[in-house]
Amino acid sequence: MKHPVDVHVGKRIRHRRWMNGTTQQQLAEKVGIKFQQIQKYETGMNRVSASRLWDIGRALGVQVSFFFEGLDSPIDEDMVTGSAMPGDILADREALELLRSYYAIPENQRRRLFDLARVLSEAA
Repeated sequence: MKHPVDVHVGKRIRHRRWMNGTTQQQLAEKVGIKFQQIQKYETGMNRVSASRLWDIGRALGVQVSFFFEGLDSPIDEDMVTGSAMPGDILADREALELLRSYYAIPENQRRRLFDLARVLSEAA
């Protein structure tokens, strides 16, 4: 059975990798492991050791604490089963692609897009 913390850490690895535009293969090469191991980490099937998490953090440009952010909230059974909760942006590929694209837009245009999105969501 997957431990909820392992599932959370795996989601955070996947999230950061996606935000960087890094493939599983690229991350695996930077860390010195096979991409299948990255897959297992990201799904929570395999637990990430402290030293490996350190290496992954360095490869992705974040502190180890990044992978534990959001664990203050209560652990939900959905985290264990891997099903996406409605507010779980880390499990939604489309949302991650949207975020990556959003941050690629120049800041002044991004601000206008954000304002437009807010107005549209309030009108919905």
